[in-house]
Amino acid sequence: MLNIDNIQSLIDSGEGYNVEFKVRVPSKVRELTEEICAFANADGGYLLIGVDDNGQVVGTNLENDKRSAIQGSISEISPALHCELYSVNLGDKTVWVIDVPSGKDKPYIFSGSIYVREGANSQKLRTAEEMRSFFQECNKIFFDHIPCHWFNIYTDADEQMIKDFRTEAKLSPSTPDKQIFENLELFTENGTAKNGAAMFFGKQPERKFPHAVTRCVLFKGTNKVYIIDDKTFGGSLYQQYLQAMSWLESKLQVAYKIEGTGPREEIWEIPLTVFKEAIINALSHRDYYEQGASIMIEMFDDRVEISNPGGLLPVVAKDFGHKSMTRNPLIFGLFTRMHLVERVASGIPRMQEAMRKANLPEPEFHTEGMFTVVFKRKHGIMSDTVNDTVNEKEREVLNLLRQQGGLNATEIAQELKKSIPTVKRYLSTLSKLDLIEFRGAPKIGGYYLK
Repeated sequence: MLNIDNIQSLIDSGEGYNVEFKVRVPSKVRELTEEICAFANADGGYLLIGVDDNGQVVGTNLENDKRSAIQGSISEISPALHCELYSVNLGDKTVWVIDVPSGKDKPYIFSGSIYVREGANSQKLRTAEEMRSFFQECNKIFFDHIPCHWFNIYTDADEQMIKDFRTEAKLSPSTPDKQIFENLELFTENGTAKNGAAMFFGKQPERKFPHAVTRCVLFKGTNKVYIIDDKTFGGSLYQQYLQAMSWLESKLQVAYKIEGTGPREEIWEIPLTVFKEAIINALSHRDYYEQGASIMIEMFDDRVEISNPGGLLPVVAKDFGHKSMTRNPLIFGLFTRMHLVERVASGIPRMQEAMRKANLPEPEFHTEGMFTVVFKRKHGIMSDTVNDTVNEKEREVLNLLRQQGGLNATEIAQELKKSIPTVKRYLSTLSKLDLIEFRGAPKIGGYYLK
């Protein structure tokens, strides 16, 4: 219960996120209850009745019938909410206080609606996106926690995915699958597998979640006019990550630095680590409620863009780059166990640092509607970083084999529009440098990167 000094201090500070003034009880008591519901869905607060909008104490009297009406209206809030209602005398005037706690069982609903605080005002949530964001902020509903009744992890899971998880998570081979699944909290209280379990361990989850895929598109030039390559990857989320990384590696420029007899060093035009971070972030944080879009990886001559449906949650947007809250804590936790991601909110700083170390522009972030990270490509970077051991034409061969392993000399000559003797010369040099190898029978085999 607030004392006189506390009340006066609140009045002096004015209305705000935790304080609301009312001259009197509104004729429609429900208007008061909407404010109370909004406070409960936030950090709690105080309704001061008998104070005008300018902070002047005008005083008021609450008859028994008014107090009963207020209490009766509060009782309509679900789940049940206990508020204190009491009076404080400020001089010769009486101020009534409704002390609203921060609710422990959010969300609180009044007359079928959810009310929240936005600054010094209360508002009703009207759109599905507003409601989802609110629920996620108060840890109520996550897409990956919803029961998935069609998925039985013991019969429908991808066995290879389970093996990969065990390996990457460094789990003991003697630990039964059942114990691992339970420890990972892949089931609801009644034993039903969760959506996150199906998407992470299912054989073809895109059959039931057609939007839960990753699309990779290579464009010619700097705009979305001419498509050169277009692939859509389904399967488990981990498999999508591997396939997306493989696709990117096949399109990006890579050089090889060779010094003496030591191992070769791969130098990518953009550090691969930033793509690992961005793709895992997209798979973990995308809005899976949004069924009209998928994760997009788009490559242009001057940049690579990685986008996922759903902008930042409000609580994250306020402190972008330093605070994070995943939409899918189960999925994020599984990637964490596989050591593919560290702690929440650390991905963006790591991407920024990796780009700086590579002397590239820091990534750009766009957070409206879709969350998009943009990595700028730097033309000509490869020729500056590779020593003279591998020339430009030989690098063309390497990049071609990275995209299409198994080509023979004739096929490589056709792709590069070079003579066969010239290509054989390139291949001989690269073989001596131990960068490529020939596999298969002489007439039907081909060259591969080592």
